[in-house]
Amino acid sequence: MTDSKYFTTTKKGEIFELKAELNSDKKEKKKEAVKKVIASMTVGKDVSALFPDVVNCMQTDNLELKKLVYLYLMNYAKSQPDMAIMAVNTFVKDCEDPNPLIRALAVRTMGCIRVDKITEYLCEPLRKCLKDEDPYVRKTAAVCVAKLHDINAQLVEDQGFLDTLKDLISDSNPMVVANAVAALSEIAESHPNSNLLDLNPQTINKLLTALNECTEWGQIFILDCLANYTPRDDRESQSICERVTPRLSHANSAVVLSAVKVLMKFMEMLPKDLDYYGTLLKKLAPPLVTLLSAEPELQYVALRNINLIVQRRPEILKHEMKVFFVKYNDPIYVKLEKLDIMIRLASQANIAQVLAELKEYATEVDVDFVRKAVRAIGRCAIKVEQSAERCVSTLLDLIQTKVNYVVQEAIVVIKDIFRKYPNKYESVIATLCENLDSLDEPEARAAMIWIVGEYAERIDNADELLESFLEGFHDESTQVQLQLLTAIVKLFLKKPTETQELVQQVLSLATQDSDNPDLRDRGYIYWRLLSTDPVAAKEVVLAEKPLISEETDLIEPTLLEELICHIGTLASVYHKPPSAFVEGSRGVQHKRLPGSAGSGDSVESPETASAAGVSEAPPAVIPSQGDLLGDLLNLDLTPPTATGPTPPPTSGMQMGAMDLLGGGLDSLLGGDLGGSPAMGAGFGAPAAAVPASFSAPVSGGLDDLFDLGGGVGMPMGAYIPAKILWLPAMKAKGLEISGTFARRAGVIQMEMTLTNKAMSVMTDFAIQFNRNSFGLAPAGPLQVLTPVGPNQSIEAALPLNTVGPVMKMEPLNNLQVAVKNNIDVFYFSCQYPISMLFVEDGKMERQVFLATWKDIPNDNESQFQIKDCHLNSDAASNKLQGSNIFTIAKRTVEGQDMLYQSMKLSNGIWVLAELRVQTGNPNYTVSLKCRAPEVSQCVFQSYEAVLKN
Repeated sequence: MTDSKYFTTTKKGEIFELKAELNSDKKEKKKEAVKKVIASMTVGKDVSALFPDVVNCMQTDNLELKKLVYLYLMNYAKSQPDMAIMAVNTFVKDCEDPNPLIRALAVRTMGCIRVDKITEYLCEPLRKCLKDEDPYVRKTAAVCVAKLHDINAQLVEDQGFLDTLKDLISDSNPMVVANAVAALSEIAESHPNSNLLDLNPQTINKLLTALNECTEWGQIFILDCLANYTPRDDRESQSICERVTPRLSHANSAVVLSAVKVLMKFMEMLPKDLDYYGTLLKKLAPPLVTLLSAEPELQYVALRNINLIVQRRPEILKHEMKVFFVKYNDPIYVKLEKLDIMIRLASQANIAQVLAELKEYATEVDVDFVRKAVRAIGRCAIKVEQSAERCVSTLLDLIQTKVNYVVQEAIVVIKDIFRKYPNKYESVIATLCENLDSLDEPEARAAMIWIVGEYAERIDNADELLESFLEGFHDESTQVQLQLLTAIVKLFLKKPTETQELVQQVLSLATQDSDNPDLRDRGYIYWRLLSTDPVAAKEVVLAEKPLISEETDLIEPTLLEELICHIGTLASVYHKPPSAFVEGSRGVQHKRLPGSAGSGDSVESPETASAAGVSEAPPAVIPSQGDLLGDLLNLDLTPPTATGPTPPPTSGMQMGAMDLLGGGLDSLLGGDLGGSPAMGAGFGAPAAAVPASFSAPVSGGLDDLFDLGGGVGMPMGAYIPAKILWLPAMKAKGLEISGTFARRAGVIQMEMTLTNKAMSVMTDFAIQFNRNSFGLAPAGPLQVLTPVGPNQSIEAALPLNTVGPVMKMEPLNNLQVAVKNNIDVFYFSCQYPISMLFVEDGKMERQVFLATWKDIPNDNESQFQIKDCHLNSDAASNKLQGSNIFTIAKRTVEGQDMLYQSMKLSNGIWVLAELRVQTGNPNYTVSLKCRAPEVSQCVFQSYEAVLKN
């Protein structure tokens, strides 16, 4: 009979029966009872009352029974730590059992019991198991070290387990090597600067030897570790590639992707004229193609990774276009991904095939897929010039089908084709105009209006067409309204006599009758231009526009490099760096590909890059539209130069760095370039005020900008509140306690004055905290070394840590304390400022800050007023930095300083802030965003306390 019978009983009084059965002399009955206990535990019943009885069953030779008892132990040890200590002797004994399975089972269970009291007893058995003669025990012990490190890192380091783990990399058994690498990698991730995995050619050789013989998951650990190694030269790189290549034919797709990651990284080091480089490119294609014959979910992951690979090295898959053709039964997410890759691989050689396929897709039933297919035809036209004519005729055929959404998408992409190839395909405009009445989507209507406005001189009834849109002007979306305004102004400049009435009508609608600020601003600008200088208006509005670039959706090169280093992980599926979706980016390192062969040195540092002046322009990428915050941090307010020498061209990246802190160059150089603040810093500045060169060093170069050091001054000390009375003498038999909290050199301290107002001497002081929101607990005993006599006071500083038990308090920063002395035990509660928990590594990188701000829902944002504060923004920034509230960037907008700040709590929660300081206004506004919005009120209180003291 199966074990399912154990899950069907729900008798009352069962616990007493089980207790009796567990203490039975018969082995079989014991085993049955333990099975029943485990079944009850599995379905959620509380059987912790049987703890001592189950632990007694550990003393058995029966492996199955032992496993069941260990399972029970793992589940309940945390809630019964005092009882769990009873099991320690059995663990120690089992670690010396002649059966290696039992030794491994004991060490595995010890690692899973996360109870501080037990960990110190585990060290000796673990040390023996790490040196055990049986490889199965050694490999289990290696993983146990990583688990123990997570519970108590200091203990692992003190006991020398890390050195033993490093020695296991040289073990004769490949599985032991793989587990040692996995454990070290796990530990290294939480301690990025520890250099635990000291990879050198000898170690790499051992790992490559083990690679051929260990299990598939072992191979993944080793390959991921190899990917973090940077070879010394192209010969070593080639040698590693040759030994990793056989993994490409593995049955497990995770092994294949890990191998591809290693090869993609090390290929950067190989010279392109090397024969082996060509061979390697050919070897990479078949495994990637094979991944596409798996089930849809795996296909999707493979396609997301292939998308990255194709952007970095399109030559790998340039002959494999057919495998990306869509099958009728592919799920929509696979279809859309395949379509994307098809466009990336489209070239003159295969465009005919691609277009025939895309035309077929445009007749499918799935609306989203059809839309994307029509867009894809347009993208092909823009990418492969020779195919543009074919693409346009294909689009016209699709317009003739009169399917509404197909027509609308076709018009949107034809607008882009006109922007890429002006004055080439205008013959199709007549066909487009026929479909004007069927357009109901804003994007399609806006595209059509743009076409009519741009080619108004070729369309006889352009004024009638635009007038038809004008009738329902206020019902249109903003996108259409803006486009209509511009199109009619263009039409007026081309045919002024016929359209004067029309332009007056649209300007009036856009300015006097509209409450949309964008529309009104554009309307007024056109009105002013047309009324003051029609010739200038013509030059501005009808100026020749730059052609649009080919690939508008390429991933930004540095991000692409980082994502290539994360192939086979979630980052490669999201197409985001780990720091963007791993909470607070703890231990997430930014990875880069090594410098390519022949380019001399590897990756440049920011300093050398800026000194080099003009760098090679990366492919043009249209960034996705960020939110207001992103735009503010990237705004470029450098004053225009009217005369004088033109500055050397700078890459976009350099300009972004130059103007990170706002206010344009004038604020960096300390000079006042004039101009009204509302117009952006220094508009219309005198020519003499403009520096001759942007590349002149500005007070220490980029370092000052990013550190906010030179420009803003040194941070002041951390804020420490004044001591307040916590426990009055009347309530504590003469013991009076006043105190405060401080953070000194990264350690939280509870600083107290103990006063004896009784007649007898007080001794034997001890202190204990109740569970609290952030796990605050004494890091050691309360040191009151001398007795406190009557009317005497003594100062005591108690260091605290944040690894105690956690329970949400009301208010959040409430702390309940018990103090004991030779007279009695006394209780009081106090509130600690949450700024004590702000850690020293709370400064986010600028890009991570932007990504995190966008990622946190707007519902989690809280806004507060800080009144009567008379500091300028620099002084406020310094004061806050003293309490580990770090300023990431500063921007001045219309006389208002905006400081973007981050802080990190000891439990890993990040809080992001925007502090607005208006010159001459003593009231500040602070907006806080956090994934745990309940901390915002306490953070605001800390802001207020720090800034006002």
